[in-house]
Amino acid sequence: MSKQRLSKQQHRRIQAAQDRYRVDGDLAGEPGLVIARFGKQVLIEAENGDRRTTTLRRHAEDPVAGDDVVWTPQGEHGVIEALLPRRTVISRPNSQGVLRPVAANIDRLLIVIAPQPLAQANLIDRYLVAAAHAGIEASLVVNKADLLRDAPSVLQLAEIYRHLGIEVLATDQFSDPTAHALSDLVASQTVALVGQSGVGKSSLIQRLLPDLEIRIGALSDAVGLGRHTTTAAALYHLPGGGRLIDSPGVREFHLSHLSKDAIAAGFIEFEPFLGLCRFRDCSHSHEVRCAILEAHERGEISADRLASYRQIVSSMS
Repeated sequence: MSKQRLSKQQHRRIQAAQDRYRVDGDLAGEPGLVIARFGKQVLIEAENGDRRTTTLRRHAEDPVAGDDVVWTPQGEHGVIEALLPRRTVISRPNSQGVLRPVAANIDRLLIVIAPQPLAQANLIDRYLVAAAHAGIEASLVVNKADLLRDAPSVLQLAEIYRHLGIEVLATDQFSDPTAHALSDLVASQTVALVGQSGVGKSSLIQRLLPDLEIRIGALSDAVGLGRHTTTAAALYHLPGGGRLIDSPGVREFHLSHLSKDAIAAGFIEFEPFLGLCRFRDCSHSHEVRCAILEAHERGEISADRLASYRQIVSSMS
């Protein structure tokens, strides 16, 4: 696999933060890109493309795939001195309810749906809310498009999101995504794929990265932890110059860490009406002079999306 240099965007972020890590005028470390995190070990990619396993300084913030760091070599390994400021981060609560970062510096979330298993609108909406809260663009990828003839409801669902201004792409096992609009979309971005189990996310990644098994093997060899490393979030360089963060362990977004207002702000069609309700703590369910309900009555907010919002808010209690 060819070595990859840091992007111009990374260099700008690193240059902006370097003054924080200088000692007597010298940079106390080298720039690096986090490829994956495995327990206490962090696989980083140096500026020249070499990869090393590193450990963390005791007070360093936990890095995740996509993070930019400052690190210092120690023999064949290294130590991460500091985490550079993130542009964006996707986080989720763990089993104890503690919010943990999953991937950083993502430009776009690709939400993969398919006719089989049937797409779940509420799960799509959760992803969209999470992306909006993180300041990340989101697109919908309809996979297994060759099966859409038997699942017209998926086309109808996709059209709802297209009408909201969300980019919708279609692909299937017979098409080449590298020659597809999907390739143009991710060409110069860092993207993360999410979707419910069975939608074909793994096969889509395999088609975007034909040598995926070789890369996974190299990743496993680099950290010496065996093939189970495929269960960790990992960053891969795409042939067109973009980056893909694959996070197989993230099957859904729990939004318990967000406020009701943050969730409402994640529904793009709610935005013109937020703050216009009669009551400041309006639940958008029954109140008089609720701007959201009035917009629904005028047909500006669909019943399905309003119900989806209420379901998310209800699940937080």
